[in-house]
Amino acid sequence: MLRFDEPEFLRQMASTVALRPQIEELVDRLVDEGFDNLFLVGAGGTYAQMWPYEHLARRSSAFPVRAVIAAELIASGDASLGERSVAVFPSVSGTTDDVVRAIGYCRARGVRTVGLTGYPDSPVAREVDVALVSEPKAWPFDAQMLLFMGRLLERRGEFDGYGRLADELAGLPEILVRVARQADPVAAAFAEAHKDTDYHFLVGGGNLWGFTYLYSMCILEEMQWLRTTRVHSAEFFHGSLELIEEDTSVVIFQGEDETRALTDRVESFARRVCKDVTVFDTRDYPLEGISPEFRGLVAPLVLDTVLGRVSKHLERVRDHSLDLRRYYRVMDY
Repeated sequence: MLRFDEPEFLRQMASTVALRPQIEELVDRLVDEGFDNLFLVGAGGTYAQMWPYEHLARRSSAFPVRAVIAAELIASGDASLGERSVAVFPSVSGTTDDVVRAIGYCRARGVRTVGLTGYPDSPVAREVDVALVSEPKAWPFDAQMLLFMGRLLERRGEFDGYGRLADELAGLPEILVRVARQADPVAAAFAEAHKDTDYHFLVGGGNLWGFTYLYSMCILEEMQWLRTTRVHSAEFFHGSLELIEEDTSVVIFQGEDETRALTDRVESFARRVCKDVTVFDTRDYPLEGISPEFRGLVAPLVLDTVLGRVSKHLERVRDHSLDLRRYYRVMDY
């Protein structure tokens, strides 16, 4: 597969699920000590990565869990943030400035802090109370967050199946390699068909809304300098749909949670008015070893793997490196 280092991918993914004992010990200690709320604090893609787990908590529990933007938290504050709070800070490099500053802001208020990163000597790992360290550049953070939130919900009596889910996640590295292999020809075809497309309309919902936002902003815009519109499937019929024309590239991310019908409704409408509709559906992938009841929970990981192949093929056909930036970490701002 184009620019797919399978051994590295397996090492990175295995390192995330291998954190299970540390995550469970941490969650158990936090629950036993007691805390009142949980903040999932990120910036850009890592902020979007936290949305599925706010969503999971919101539909499963009355426990307050909130995904927040690091810079906004510092600027605006939060009345519920304090000594009875726990905050989780993901950063691939461990150097994201807004995240590092948010850690300091939270610690000054007595918040217990947890970092997710691939670098044990990074600012994020050094500044938090507990650092959960995976292999360098391991992405995404979904496995760690599924383990963290699943254990928390189990301890609260709100997730009876957590143990089985955690056991099944151990097979995730190999499962996702198979996903990548299956997705690669689809990804190549999409890239070839859209190498000259300069605008994409992206739609997703439920626990895939965060990925929709992330892929639109962090990949197509930041890494490929393409114009996009991103719309939640539940909000599709309230405004932005007026931008869709017959030749608009409409890209739909479809998962397997309870919001699937909302995205089906979008697809049905889009195909009536547009000739360029692409649906990336996690249901197309067998995911041997993952129980049907857990498929919806791992959908963000599946979609990240599928669209990772799209990204590599877009890079090829557009001759535009995914590492190229004009402004991000290039200019002072």
